[in-house]
Amino acid sequence: MPGAPRTAGRFDLPESDAFTRPYWDAAADGRLLLRRCRAEGCGAAHHYPREFCPYCWSENVGWEPATGRATLYTWSVVHRNDLPPFGDRVPYTAAVVDLAEGPRMMTEITDCPESELRIGMPLVVHFRSAGVTGVAAAGGGFAFPVFRPA
Repeated sequence: MPGAPRTAGRFDLPESDAFTRPYWDAAADGRLLLRRCRAEGCGAAHHYPREFCPYCWSENVGWEPATGRATLYTWSVVHRNDLPPFGDRVPYTAAVVDLAEGPRMMTEITDCPESELRIGMPLVVHFRSAGVTGVAAAGGGFAFPVFRPA
């Protein structure tokens, strides 16, 4: 609406819809879901959730629980971020992890000093609550999968 005052936006909240709701509901319950292709001869797991297999393009894909285990592929420590609410979290460790099921996932590493991070280190998922009411998950907000040392 023209002339309406703008409020500080949240850049860390996803849009939940009928397709992604199972993912966010599982996260709110402390479970990580992946998509796996059910097409004959494929069977590849993938993340981020898509309605088709990015390997064979089949639309015969479904949700499955992940083990929550991963290894660290790469990371970067962020010391400055001006977008709310990230500025209140600096420094934080943005990372890419290899899930035990195969896919790579962008995430954050928590509970680990930068000096202890190592490529290939074993990690386990846990969930950070966004604490935002009136949106997706059953608990009144989103929960995000993040990883810490196993």
